[in-house]
Amino acid sequence: MERIVPRAPVTEALTAAQMAVATRVLQQEEASREHVVVYLSGAHAYGFPSPDSDLDLKAIHVARTTDLLGFEVPPPTHDRAEVIDGVEIDYTSNELAHALVGILAGNGNFLERVLGRMTVLGSPLLAELQALCTQALSQRVHKHYRGFALNQLRFLEKGPTVKKLLYVLRTATTGIHLLTTGELEPDLTRLVDRYDLGDAAALVLQKRTGERVGIDPALLEAWRPKVERLLARLDEARETSVLPEHPTNEALVREWLLSVRKTRLT
Repeated sequence: MERIVPRAPVTEALTAAQMAVATRVLQQEEASREHVVVYLSGAHAYGFPSPDSDLDLKAIHVARTTDLLGFEVPPPTHDRAEVIDGVEIDYTSNELAHALVGILAGNGNFLERVLGRMTVLGSPLLAELQALCTQALSQRVHKHYRGFALNQLRFLEKGPTVKKLLYVLRTATTGIHLLTTGELEPDLTRLVDRYDLGDAAALVLQKRTGERVGIDPALLEAWRPKVERLLARLDEARETSVLPEHPTNEALVREWLLSVRKTRLT
């Protein structure tokens, strides 16, 4: 099956060694499942990777219909985590139906895999899925991004690092931007000026030196009121959102999944 080649943002973000390892891993995983999309997530997608950042490969695959009709239905999720030639790989792939349920629920993890720019690999189905995802965007994304931001905030309190603070900022601003504009933008560095977070540029520079860079307690205290305002702004964005309250194309998504299943029945 024809494949979409890695986009420029991916090839520019990875070293030759990282790209070689990613290619090898995906060739192995492709032998076991048909990927609709493989996305480079994590710090590489958020705009602040460091030399020791892992390759966070998040995928959506489609199972063979005949496999779903037997007694032993394949698991909807496949995980792989290991270090290969010094490159840490964190691979997860979710079956298409699982991903579609998440997309309709406003799960940003799945939405970013489909609509983000860091596509490592894609099938001809990806364009169809992107169109469906765009139409399925709704205010339900607020629950995901607010919950994700609060989880990251708890992690930050337990073990303060620059990375954890950036994850809070990234998650909140992505949610605000999506709710207010209808555009999905996971890269914090593309949003800081728009949302008055210019001071985060210094944090990004620190994070790019290493995954576990600590944060000065005084600096963290200075950021607390900004984080609170950002979370409040995320709630306000839901109230004034350009997105509908619920997805408008759930029936169409169901029909599309059925058509994909039918083509893979034989």
